[in-house]
Amino acid sequence: MAEIDISLVRALPLFDKLSDSALDGLMARASLRRFAIGEAVFEQGAAATHFFLLLHGRLKVTQVTSDGQQIIVRVVHPGDIFGFAKALQRLDYPGTPTAAAESVVICWPTAVWDVFVEQNPHLAVNAMKTIGQRLQEAHTRIREMATEEVERRVAHAVLRLIGQAGKTESAGIRIDFPISRQDIAEMTGTTLHTVSRILSAWESKGLVQGGRQKLLVRDAATLRIIAEGNDN
Repeated sequence: MAEIDISLVRALPLFDKLSDSALDGLMARASLRRFAIGEAVFEQGAAATHFFLLLHGRLKVTQVTSDGQQIIVRVVHPGDIFGFAKALQRLDYPGTPTAAAESVVICWPTAVWDVFVEQNPHLAVNAMKTIGQRLQEAHTRIREMATEEVERRVAHAVLRLIGQAGKTESAGIRIDFPISRQDIAEMTGTTLHTVSRILSAWESKGLVQGGRQKLLVRDAATLRIIAEGNDN
């Protein structure tokens, strides 16, 4: 198994206030795993035996609803902790994170979670902030799906993606990991046909430029107007 480069971990904001000895103690219980595109880190409903930190790559977290519909609930970005079911008082994982790009993950046994947060108050605070942010994101998406037309929901989703994973280029802002129209449909609670129609219309207007699982936003300002419902 590959060794963990402590300098890469030290560079993450989550660990920047830890002493060298505290970080060494945390990493002594950690292991490193690599995931190819399309490979799942764990499956929804599986026993929560570990919690994780994404060191490199991107993960799409999906959930299957009671009626069998698959939705993407969020994207995991480098530096994010995920799979910490114990902090949510769960014994199983609520979703399935799948590699959207080649990914490198650090994992710890769930049994060390309590020690992880008790001995490192800064990490505990950051974990609580992460939970709060995810709840806020979930509430926002629920509100959008309940009250907004599909085009606005798709605009919000694309804007969130470029805010979290956008790379500025001469022609616009590119989402820096593979993202398909089906992915966007699962993020917004709609169909592939509807997302394809919306993105094709945006492409004809010069707002976005698509490709095979690639998306370049050429006019983010107009997308923001659409997202706020002021495009008339």
